[in-house]
Amino acid sequence: MPVEWMTNLINALADAFGTELFVVKGVIALLLVCTLCGMVGSLVVGNRMAFFADAMAHCAFAGVALGGLSVVFAGERIDSPLGAWLVPLVMVLFGAAVGAGMVYVREQTSLASDTIIGDFFAFAIGFGAMLFRVLRDKSRFSPDAFLFGNLLFIPELDLLFLMVLVLVVGGLSAWRYNDLVFASFSPSLARTRRVRIQVNNYLFIVLLALVVNLSIKAVGALLINALLIVPAAAASNVAGNLRRMFWLTILFCISSGLLGWYLSTAVAVSIGPGEPVKFGPSGTIVVVSVGIFFATALSIGVRRRAAALLR
Repeated sequence: MPVEWMTNLINALADAFGTELFVVKGVIALLLVCTLCGMVGSLVVGNRMAFFADAMAHCAFAGVALGGLSVVFAGERIDSPLGAWLVPLVMVLFGAAVGAGMVYVREQTSLASDTIIGDFFAFAIGFGAMLFRVLRDKSRFSPDAFLFGNLLFIPELDLLFLMVLVLVVGGLSAWRYNDLVFASFSPSLARTRRVRIQVNNYLFIVLLALVVNLSIKAVGALLINALLIVPAAAASNVAGNLRRMFWLTILFCISSGLLGWYLSTAVAVSIGPGEPVKFGPSGTIVVVSVGIFFATALSIGVRRRAAALLR
């Protein structure tokens, strides 16, 4: 069984490094999510879709509720084996449908992109709030595990989903990355080269829905937004071309994730009486990624000033 293989792998790594199982699971989940966000984040920033990605993450509110109700109506508990795969599946399908709806309405109307995204954003939040009321009445389900993430106690099945998704996104990036970048950089020129822009747009929406909805249970909505946007923005400050930006985004994403994780476990601050307290890993990772962004932005000013002095 794949889940048993994942459990054996985690146990072997914990024994090899002499650490706890939850630490190994957290690091593996963080590496997988950072790799996914790094691969997709450069396209999000390159396509100027930061607000779109944020809306996709908030669509998970409605996706979680819809998936939970699907399990309840099937006569099962949400924490049952059926709920373990049905809830993420419904989340992905709902997120992809909302994303595809945004693209379709944008193509059919003259409205600005931010207006369309705002409309769908409002729909997703309202629909989710409506369904959560029903879900609370029908079960004791708490959405916190899906919406705010828990790196330390992520189930082995979710880790397996993330591993498969890394392979899928990596394969699609190697196959279609040039077309996706070309279509976002110059749509008119891409059409002359017979690049199927509409197909690429919907393919990117599906990829983004997969990454956001399968990662959000591990790291939460706050961190998934930061990892999709901030490392790519930092990479765009220092990258000379789009291919370099792709690899720098992955590097910055993984670096901020691991450094933030380390600081959240190694640094404790004394606040008032009692034992020193540690910061949460998600917030620390966000702050580190933003710090990398400001460092790259500062380096641009330093390079420009140095170049001006040399003239």
